[in-house]
Amino acid sequence: MKAGANITIVSQQKNILLVFMNFNYLILSYFDKNKRDLPWRHTKDPFRIWLSEIILQQTRVDQGMKFYNNFTQEFETIFDLANADEQKVLKLWQGLGYYSRARNLHFTAKMIAQKLNGEFPSNFQDLKKLKGVGDYTAAAIASIVYDEAVPAVDGNMFRVFARYFNIDDDISSPKTKKIFWDLGLEVIDKNRPGDFNQAVMDLGATICTPKQPKCDHCPLNESCEALRLNNVNELPVKLKKTKVSNRFLHFIIIENDTKIALSKRTGNDVWKNLYTFPKIETETDLLDKGWVLENGLLNRLSFLDEEKHILSHQNLFIKYWKLNVSLKEITILRTENDFEMISLHDFEHYPFPKPIEKFITKHYLD
Repeated sequence: MKAGANITIVSQQKNILLVFMNFNYLILSYFDKNKRDLPWRHTKDPFRIWLSEIILQQTRVDQGMKFYNNFTQEFETIFDLANADEQKVLKLWQGLGYYSRARNLHFTAKMIAQKLNGEFPSNFQDLKKLKGVGDYTAAAIASIVYDEAVPAVDGNMFRVFARYFNIDDDISSPKTKKIFWDLGLEVIDKNRPGDFNQAVMDLGATICTPKQPKCDHCPLNESCEALRLNNVNELPVKLKKTKVSNRFLHFIIIENDTKIALSKRTGNDVWKNLYTFPKIETETDLLDKGWVLENGLLNRLSFLDEEKHILSHQNLFIKYWKLNVSLKEITILRTENDFEMISLHDFEHYPFPKPIEKFITKHYLD
C-alpha cells in the first residue's frame, strides 16, 4: 500500500472520529439542559431501572409513569414483587397491554430473589439471560446502572442514527440491526454511556419523532445528513410489514343476582391468565357455532354491544351477548365451560384486558 493511501485512511478515520465527537457533544449538552425529569432517573437501583424499562417497552413515558409509580409503591424491593400473587401483578398491569411483559417480570423477580439472592446481573451479557430482557433492555440497564458502554438500540436510536448518518438500509433486516449495533458501539460516549443512551431516547421521543419531527429545534440540525439532503421523512426505512389477522370473538354475559360469569384465559394466546366473560370464537362475525348453539340456547341470547379492538398483530372484532338462563342451567353450563360466578363487588381484584374492563365500566359501573 502506498504512503498516500495510508494518509487517506488516517484522514478518513480522523473525520469519522470528529463526527462521533460532535454527535456526542451536541446530544449530551442538549440532554444536560433538557432531559426529562423521570422518577427512575433519580436512582441507580437496578430493580427500579429494570422495572421502568420493562414498563416502557411498547409504552409511552406519559402512560408508563403512573404504572411505574403504582408498582414501586406496592413493591419496594424485588423480594416484594417476587412474593406477590401473579393475579395481583396482572391487576396492577391492567391497561398497559402486552401482558407477557408482566408475567415475565414476575417470573424474573422470583428467579433473582430465589436464585441470585436479590442481586441483579451486573453486565450486558448476563442481563440478556433474564426472561423478558432483550438486547435493548439489557443495554439500557447495563449502561445506566453499571456504566457499561453498550448501545441501547431501539426505535428511537434507529430513527436518530438513520437520519443523522443518512442510513437507508431496511431496519427490519437482521443485517441492518447489526449495522446499527456496530455503529452504536463506535459512537457511544465511553465516559457517560448511560446518559448517552438516555439522551438518544429523549431526542427520539421528543424531537426526532416518527412524524413531523421538530428539526428546527434539534441540537443536531446543523450536521444532520438527512436534513441536509431533505429526506428526513423517508428515514428510517422499514420494508417488512407485520401480518395482521382478523379474529371474531363473542363474549357471553351470564348473570345471577349480583354475580357474573368470568373465565380465566389459559393457553398461549392473547390475555393469558387474565379474566374475560365466557367466549366463543367464530370464522366470521356471525355467531354460527359454539356451546350456546350446541345447548339450544340461541333464542335466549340478546345482543348488548360490539367493538373493534386493535392489537399489534390482530384485529379483534368483539360482540357481547347476554344469555338468559336459570340458576340450574348455569350450574350445568359451568361444568362444561370452565367459568366461575364472581360477585361484581369482587371484580376489583381480577385483572381484565382493556375491552372487558371498558365493557364492565360502561354497563355496570356507570
